[in-house]
Amino acid sequence: MNPDRLIPGILLDSAISRAGMHFATLVGMLWGGVWSTGRVERRGELWVFRGMPRRTFRRGGQCVGRCYLTGDEPVSAAVLRHESVHVAQWRRYGMLFPVLNGLAGRDALRNRFEIEAGLRDGNYL
Repeated sequence: MNPDRLIPGILLDSAISRAGMHFATLVGMLWGGVWSTGRVERRGELWVFRGMPRRTFRRGGQCVGRCYLTGDEPVSAAVLRHESVHVAQWRRYGMLFPVLNGLAGRDALRNRFEIEAGLRDGNYL
């Protein structure tokens, strides 16, 4: 069963979800603006904030709205593809996305959002 069927359609791919994505992007920009010590650049739809202290993001990096927050590691084309899928997920679910992603679990190999974004591109495999 597709879990999205349990979510009212007005919340998916809608003005409401896009407003949530824009709010999350604002939060990501503020967080990245405060903590980033590296280069900030636009890569497609993503704003990439580098030089973030390790304690300010999870794993290799974190997508918040249209912001990718990461440390000093190089950002590959594969990682950008992976994070771009997360941007589409933010657009579809808005502020439901962090809740749904949390409910999907921390194990990337079982998390439907990480699987959809590409486990290999996200360096999970």
